[in-house]
Amino acid sequence: MKPTQFFLLILVKIMRLLDKNSAAFLYQQVIDFINQQVKVGILSPGDKLPSLRKLSKQFDISVPTVKQAYIELERQGTVCARPQSGYYLTAQQARTLKPRPTKWMHCEPTTVQCRSMIEQVYEAVHLPNTVALGISNPIQVNPPDKTLARLMRSVLSKVSEKAVSYGPVTGDAKLRMQLAFRYQDQGVAISPSDVVITNGAQEALSIALQCVAQRGDVIAIESPCFFGIIELIETLGMKALEVYTCTEDGVGLDELANALKKHPIKACLFSTAINNPLGSMKSDKQRQAIVSLLEQYDMPLIEDDVYSEVYFCKQKPKPAQLYSEKGLVMTCSSFSKTAAPGYRTGWLLPGKYEEQAKRIKRAQSCSTPMLQQWTLNEYLQSGEYDRHLCVLRKKLAYNCERMRALIAESFPREVCISKPQGGSVLWIRCQSHVNTSEFFQIALEQGVSFAPGNIFSPSGKYANYMRISYGVQWSEQVEVAVKALGKLVFEFTMKKSTQQSQTEQGPTR
Repeated sequence: MKPTQFFLLILVKIMRLLDKNSAAFLYQQVIDFINQQVKVGILSPGDKLPSLRKLSKQFDISVPTVKQAYIELERQGTVCARPQSGYYLTAQQARTLKPRPTKWMHCEPTTVQCRSMIEQVYEAVHLPNTVALGISNPIQVNPPDKTLARLMRSVLSKVSEKAVSYGPVTGDAKLRMQLAFRYQDQGVAISPSDVVITNGAQEALSIALQCVAQRGDVIAIESPCFFGIIELIETLGMKALEVYTCTEDGVGLDELANALKKHPIKACLFSTAINNPLGSMKSDKQRQAIVSLLEQYDMPLIEDDVYSEVYFCKQKPKPAQLYSEKGLVMTCSSFSKTAAPGYRTGWLLPGKYEEQAKRIKRAQSCSTPMLQQWTLNEYLQSGEYDRHLCVLRKKLAYNCERMRALIAESFPREVCISKPQGGSVLWIRCQSHVNTSEFFQIALEQGVSFAPGNIFSPSGKYANYMRISYGVQWSEQVEVAVKALGKLVFEFTMKKSTQQSQTEQGPTR
């Protein structure tokens, strides 16, 4: 039985808890009741509360009274409202990671210094008997494999020998049309011919970088930044310049303006919708301001847009391309985070760099496998993709709260946890003297992988941070893995504290 179902059964039995003759306001009695359900464990972080109408009927009170109680609980941080979904219990005991102080150490362009650790993180994903919390794979929460398999069988029956043939350089015309329609719905004036299908978003990013920069050029990136982007920049012989990125609002506009004045930046590569690993998201107004600033400098913006469909707010964030007046924004995205990472199907909106992008695509990989494109076109056209996204977002938001609560319970009290606005990962800060990469191998031996913080910075910042994914099929095994990781953090926190104390005291006689 689900927690909310059990909750409603309990409600029926203890309706007398609300005393209409009491001096206490009725809405406060509802608040006390909810808090009691949390205390005894009937409600857990991420659980959905009963609807306003259902609770008003059970307690024989007005809907506005219940709503007043829920609004107050939301103000207190106990619950959160989700548009067109209802109210959910939050992980209120988790210490939320706040924006860093304004004093932030400015960086110089650099090459990646953590390639070895990046390789280890990738290898750990495929280790047997290991809970993979180090990879961001949102669709594990709601895998559409059966639907896609059915659609692929249907496609195969129609295309026969065409399934093993080369396709057009820019991709399947029908899929490009579907993608163009989706951008047009958001106000972006593009046609199907403006879309280039790629082998995942990583190829789209690679093509975009090669369109606007050469070996030795400086690329501005977020800090922290997804390690795959850092390694890609280094592989292309370019240098990365870290720009301060807020845990709530993304890239800082003032810091970016200073960087543009101080350094010979050739292009910017930002996750303007939802950052990985912070989960921060700019408002549409802030996104427009960044594009406006960059276009004053005639600066290309490469937009990593892979997480824009897995948002937790009311509306999908608008792509930065919408605000470009000079065609300097290049949007890169894929189906890897929303449908099928194994299909390796992404796309690029190259803006004014269309001819260069198509030429590089042709030279780099010639084409993208057609069978997967045809299948995904059917998936979009049928409406099943959008229905899947609705469920995916709800499950990810639920898992986010559960994971935040579990980490808060299992890790040291000093640990701070991000509160993402979308995506599938949490960014966790341990005490400053704890280097998370030092116990990465020990964690693997105990059957759990994570992503150490230092790989999210080309200069090796964030040594005391880690990234943990909540894009998982929740199970007892996941809970055991998180608790094991928390124990390691405890042990290394104490160990480092002891070593630090002994160093300060000096040698003993």
